[in-house]
This record gives sequence, structure tokens and C-alpha cells, in this order.
Amino acid sequence: MDKQLRKKFNDAFTEEKYQAYMEKVEALAPGALEFRCAETPIFVPATFTQKMLDACEDIIDVITADHFKTLTDRSIPKDLNIPGEDDHPQMLVFDFGVCENETGDLEPQLIEMQGFPSLFGFELLYDELTKDYGNVPENYDSYLNGYNRDSYTQLLKDIIVGEHQPDEVVLLEIFPEKQKTRVDFYCTQQLLGISIVCITKLIVEENQLFYMKDGIKRRIKRLYNRLIFDDLHQQEGLTGLPDLTQPYEVEWVPHPNWFYRISKFTLPFIDNPYVPQTFFLNEVTSPLPLDQYVLKPLFSFAGMGVVIDVTGEDIIRIKDPENWILQKKVHYAPVVETMDEPAKAEIRLFYFWKKGWARPIAVHNLSRLSKGKMIGTRYNKDKTWVGGSIAYFEKQ
Repeated sequence: MDKQLRKKFNDAFTEEKYQAYMEKVEALAPGALEFRCAETPIFVPATFTQKMLDACEDIIDVITADHFKTLTDRSIPKDLNIPGEDDHPQMLVFDFGVCENETGDLEPQLIEMQGFPSLFGFELLYDELTKDYGNVPENYDSYLNGYNRDSYTQLLKDIIVGEHQPDEVVLLEIFPEKQKTRVDFYCTQQLLGISIVCITKLIVEENQLFYMKDGIKRRIKRLYNRLIFDDLHQQEGLTGLPDLTQPYEVEWVPHPNWFYRISKFTLPFIDNPYVPQTFFLNEVTSPLPLDQYVLKPLFSFAGMGVVIDVTGEDIIRIKDPENWILQKKVHYAPVVETMDEPAKAEIRLFYFWKKGWARPIAVHNLSRLSKGKMIGTRYNKDKTWVGGSIAYFEKQ
């Protein structure tokens, strides 16, 4: 996005440098990197960064309002309301597309938000490699609000491990060794010393949870939750799993209910120029120009079920309109110049919310580049200068 830095990076790029860089990235967790990493980071001007941060503050105003839980109770599926919900999630992420408005100017537009973890460990280590590879100038940084590698690592420990010992905290997933984001699990394990545990390996004794480590049964006091229940329910042939809707003596980071509360469900309640107009489908009372909207299911992940080119027939087929939203289309701007066609960009801001803080704050990020119709691997097959990356923000 910074044209001067973009030209400097592209002029210095060679395929050999990229391959050497990727060897270092893959060495972070050998055999675990299952998504493509783009050839370039994104260089973000300070004015654009501030627009994203200002939009997030308006969203956070909604999340911190006294009535937010009442407002979002319907978002939690009745059979997945987990006991022990805390006052707020410890982590949130906000996805902004780099878009073009009616006057041709670049602006951020919120695409999605989650009260759920992202690649927090991987991006820390990936940043160090990318900063060197990209020859990032001193006045650009991937961290926000004054954080750096050391303070960010400490904040991760404070939030995920807390007052417990690392062997009392586990990263919980379903078949973690098969997940496409598993590289982050191993990076997190390396940084924090916690174990990665599949839900099928949990041991239940009365109202407590345990796992086996080095042949010893160990008590779990905190779950770093990477388990998406939508994903769990799509697994076939699973029996004998612990019923996580029971009131176990365990802390959740973040609690599963926040995955639903802070999600696409929240979008209709936000009023900000950088948040696309969004409606619950069952609350649309007058005709909308469907060609200007995207249809999204509330309860899905990884973009599954999204309808980009919406028709009246699509609307008629939906039997549970209360579980769908219509979101105003945004126009991603192909602003990242590459060796062939320019790429579109999306920036995910990481927000952490430590116990005792009144509000979450922005700390780090990841970014993604795309040349397809949507951001995501399935839309970018056989393309280059696409995939996961990181943004560097101009310091003010």
C-alpha cells in the first residue's frame, strides 16, 4: 500500500531469496506448515492504520456495553451453552479488507470479527523472519501500542497460562495434528511450554479434567480453547467424547460462548463507516438490491456456505432466516503490485483483553493476500504472491 516501499521490495525480490526465506519459515515447525505464505508483507500507511483502529474502538464500545450479553444470548446454540462463562473474552480479532470506496480512495472495511484465537504464536516467530527478509525499515512495525517481541510474549503468557503452571494448561483441539493451522500450535507450545491435547484424549474424573504427559496423569486447570464446535460436529464416527457442556472445574481461554457472541452475529449492531451495513435476514422488511449484498450463515467457519452472488431463489431456499445475515458487499482494491496481476489484501488485527483491563487493546496482526474472488486457499490455487503474510504499520 505504501507505493515507495512496494517498489523497493519488488525491485529487490528474487525467487531464490523467497525460497531461502520459506526454508526458515518451514523450519519453525517442520512438516506443519500447510498454508501458503505470500512472497511479500504489506506496508500500511499510518492514516489507514488509524482508520482500522478507530473502527475497532466503535465495535469495542458495543462489546463493552452493559447489555451486550443480553443482546447476543441468541447467538449461542442451545446445545452448546457452556457453563463458566467469564465477563469478557481474553482475545478478539478483527478482519479488515483493503477496499476502494465510491470516490476511488482506499479505506478499511470490516469483513468479520471473532472472539477466538488466531495465529498468535506463529506470527510472532514469522514476523522476525519476515522483517529481515523484507528489509523492513525502522519506522514500520508489525506490533501496535508499543508492544515488541518480549512484551508480546509476556502478554501471551499472562493471558493463556496466567497464574498456573504450564503443565496445568493445555491447548485443546480436535485432531490437532491434522489441522491446517497446526503450525501455530507448535509455535505456541514452543513459546509457552504448554501441551497440545486432542479432545479425544481428555480424561474425566467427576468434575475435573486430566491428560497424560510423560506417562503421568496431570490435572488441567485451564483450557486454551482452539476447538471450533462447528468443526467438531462435522467429524464422523466420534463416540465417547467428554460432554463439555458440564460444569467442570476448569477455566476457558477464551470461553467457547464468546466464539458465538463476537462473530458475524454482532455485525448488525455496529454503526461505523468502516463496517458494512448488515441485517439479520429475518429482520429485512423491505426489498434490498441483492446484487449489492453477500449472504452469510451465522454458524459456519472458514467461509463455508457464503453466497456471493445472491438471488431471490437463494433467499427462498433458506428455512432458518434468523441464522443468516445479509452484508453489504465491499470492493477489495487490488493494491499490492506483484510480478503479474496485483493482489487484494486483508488485515487481521489481534486484540488482547487482560484481566483487570477495562477494554481490549491492539497488539499484533496477520494479513492475507488474494487474487481470487474471495480470500482463502480454495480461491487462489496455482497463483503466486498470495497466501498468509503480515502487515507492517507506519509508526506515527
